[in-house]
Amino acid sequence: MKARELRNLGIPDGEPLKLAVRSCARAAAAGLGREALRSAITGVIANPSGYVTDPLFDRLAHALIDDPPVSFVERAQPAPWKNWGIGLEPESIAQMSRACRLPITAAGALMPDAHVGYGLPIGGVLATEGAVIPYAVGVDIACRMRLSVLDLPASMLDEPAGAAKLRDALERETRFGVGATFSTPRTHDVLDADWSVSPIASANKSRAWSQLGTSGSGNHFVEFGVLTIDGTTPDVPRESQAQHGSGWSWNAPPGTYLALLSHSGSRGTGAAICDHYSKIAMQRCKHLPADLKHLAWLDMDSHEGQEYFAAMNLMGAYAAANHECIHRHVVRTLGAEVIAHVENHHNFAWKERHDPGDGSGERELIVHRKGATPAGQNVLGVIPGSMAAPGFVVRGLGSAASLRSASHGAGRAMSRTKARESFAWGNVKRDLSARNVAVISAGIDECPGAYKDIHQVMAQQADLVEPIARFDPRLVKMAPEGEKAED
Repeated sequence: MKARELRNLGIPDGEPLKLAVRSCARAAAAGLGREALRSAITGVIANPSGYVTDPLFDRLAHALIDDPPVSFVERAQPAPWKNWGIGLEPESIAQMSRACRLPITAAGALMPDAHVGYGLPIGGVLATEGAVIPYAVGVDIACRMRLSVLDLPASMLDEPAGAAKLRDALERETRFGVGATFSTPRTHDVLDADWSVSPIASANKSRAWSQLGTSGSGNHFVEFGVLTIDGTTPDVPRESQAQHGSGWSWNAPPGTYLALLSHSGSRGTGAAICDHYSKIAMQRCKHLPADLKHLAWLDMDSHEGQEYFAAMNLMGAYAAANHECIHRHVVRTLGAEVIAHVENHHNFAWKERHDPGDGSGERELIVHRKGATPAGQNVLGVIPGSMAAPGFVVRGLGSAASLRSASHGAGRAMSRTKARESFAWGNVKRDLSARNVAVISAGIDECPGAYKDIHQVMAQQADLVEPIARFDPRLVKMAPEGEKAED
């Protein structure tokens, strides 16, 4: 039997396929005909333990026990999920619905900023049992936000000398673009972590070091703006970053502040990890229907599942280090101090306890937030708007139905291609000037009109988060026009 036919019967690529070809050759030499071979291979796939002493198929049986193929058996009923969006693209809703057909899915939620992604929509939240889905975390593993409140006056943005100093700090201490690096690499304790948890992480450690403190392209940015805190800041306990991918020191009294906001993730190393493990997952789950192939999963008790999860957490620490380096160097250049800060992941998978509402009670699930902000009770996070629309520091309300999640931004209203066709910089710059926003560099596909109305998005999730501060962008730096998007 040929390799293609063996694949179609369910033999995984790699060592199992090689052994299947050899087993078939030995069996054919022993006199087994085509139908007998097909029947034998089908039997080994269905019950490999029954063939471990078979003289012809014992090696294949052992390989399948060690590396079993994953077949698709749809849930009898879709997992429960709720949609917080209004007027979302039909395909983003369809993607969420399809994800809830997976046999590993326990529950889902769709955020108001959702739009079409690979497999799971951006803005999709998916809780699974005993499995992790690389594409449901996303290509940019641990993409995250960080906001620092500075001890400098917000009026610097309106003073020519002050604005020039802020612009110079961004120009000197940030790097954008695919493969962006610093001539003298940044340093951080994350480089002392165990990068051997994954061969992909280990092979890319030097690359990660060279890109430490950079922001890439796409929708990633570093910007100065005015932070407004109205009223009394709620009493919010500090949470551990290791548990939530979130962290904060939030003790700034009501007032108006200069703040620094950044958005980026794990750069090329995170993308390499996603690419490697998603391919393994697709091979393991190769019998998934075509519309579900990007939802291929790795069992958490498998070697590859454990390896991916460890690599993902390492990328979480690395992405946090990127932001810390950006803020440390910019703030140092300004001679400023940070008086408060908030940070959070929004492309990640967490081990959390939830009751999915199916009558089975609370249990540990793997909660994938692909473009969604953790919003557990009293958990702080940052939800940006666009380069000309406000973002918000929010306090989570702990909604069980949303799997304690909220949107990660305003969400795209149109594709990058459509935005390039629809807008011209002349008109956009006039609009930005009217809003008192200066852009150092950006692609036209990141202009404000390419995004949804952040105020509508926030209104749609009023039961998920409470805004406690407002950030208005004033000086924005992104990857220059023409850079390929990495987000």
